[in-house]
Amino acid sequence: MGQSVVSVVCVLSLIVGTCFASSQVSDRITELPGQPKNVGFAQYSGYVTVNEQAGRALFYWLVETPASRKPESRPLVLWLNGGPGCSSVAYGAAEEIGPFHIRPDGKTLYLNPYAWSSLANLLFLESPAGVGFSYTNTSSDLYTAGDKKTAEDAYTFLVNWFERFPQYKHRDFYIAGESYAGHYVPQLSQIVYQRNKGVQNPIINFKGFLVGNAVTDDYHDYVGTFEYWWTHGLISDSTYRLLRVACDFGSSQHPSLECMKALNVAVLEQGKIDPYSIYTRPCNNTQSLKRELKGHYPWMSRAYDPCTDRYSEVYFNRPEVQKALHANLTRISYPWKTCSDIVGNYWADSPLSMLPIYQELIAAGLRIWVYSGDTDAVVPVTATRYSIDALKLPTITNWYPWYDNGKVGGWSQVYKGLTFVTVTGAGHEVPLHRPRQAFILFKSFLENKPLPS
Repeated sequence: MGQSVVSVVCVLSLIVGTCFASSQVSDRITELPGQPKNVGFAQYSGYVTVNEQAGRALFYWLVETPASRKPESRPLVLWLNGGPGCSSVAYGAAEEIGPFHIRPDGKTLYLNPYAWSSLANLLFLESPAGVGFSYTNTSSDLYTAGDKKTAEDAYTFLVNWFERFPQYKHRDFYIAGESYAGHYVPQLSQIVYQRNKGVQNPIINFKGFLVGNAVTDDYHDYVGTFEYWWTHGLISDSTYRLLRVACDFGSSQHPSLECMKALNVAVLEQGKIDPYSIYTRPCNNTQSLKRELKGHYPWMSRAYDPCTDRYSEVYFNRPEVQKALHANLTRISYPWKTCSDIVGNYWADSPLSMLPIYQELIAAGLRIWVYSGDTDAVVPVTATRYSIDALKLPTITNWYPWYDNGKVGGWSQVYKGLTFVTVTGAGHEVPLHRPRQAFILFKSFLENKPLPS
């Protein structure tokens, strides 16, 4: 989508005479239903086509830094949620790092005091097609989504999005995400890094990435997860021994029958807890405890849910909200959901390890931070530590506690080429459970400074 396709109009903006694409102007959100008045920042949302032939279009929501904080001087951060098949609008935007959270009535919004958008311009992407408002006119796409296509489509999205928002073309750019975005973020980072070297491709001013409670390497993730369950008293000694023998730690895409049986026993032993946040009460609906024991990470259900995502399911299905967001223009034949079961259940390809990509991008000198909430039993801190350890990086700054108002906020270790941070008392979605500590972490990442010690 070049300049020839998108007509360019000059609109009066804060900087008189700035030229914006006309489609950018039509993507401007005037106001969301139920939002507080006079918020002081601009928002845009809409669709970017990533494959004309198949009719694949991805939905985005851009939240700029408040005008008082000079958005034009702030970096751009793309946020991706995982699943696979879960919406960045439902999780990242609406209950973690976005400017608004949804009240239990499903109708009104309130300001998030720890919104990451006060530090950077945030771009939320519902990816791949079939997730949230993102759609495809080729229904087979829903059954063939996988890591490779997701990364390629996300790159195409970025290239086309920068054409629509040329004022961001040369801005410092970072990619962030959590959970299964532990695959999306490094894979997209690798494509951006590699294509930046090509003569034909537009240069994206890519500086680095940030991932939290990230699926990283199957072998180490399995070992570390079973160990976490056992050391936190969630399973018996005998089940722990059985899991270690029966689950062959990432040598194949699908666990054996013996492994599945052992995992079923582990689920029964763990009981009615929220595995995404083991010390907080689960939502009082058994649906939130449903675990789909299939696929790549058999203990990982599709979404974290102590009720907050119920509110987004109500809010984003309201016709007036969709109209304000310029969403669902083609009237997709299904309701908006926080996670797509079809996309998640039929996931096509998922490499066993992201570590080779880490090695390539560390060598390239990109900024890489990995963080972990330490009360998550789905992609636990032990899994992440084993994965990082496998990179065999030299230590620059040894393990140290970091502080927020005199209280330990977590721990950190700085390696050559990678910074690891834990957030104490946080579950799978760190900014949901520990919003203030997550904000401090994000600020340190952007400034490339160690956490306050």
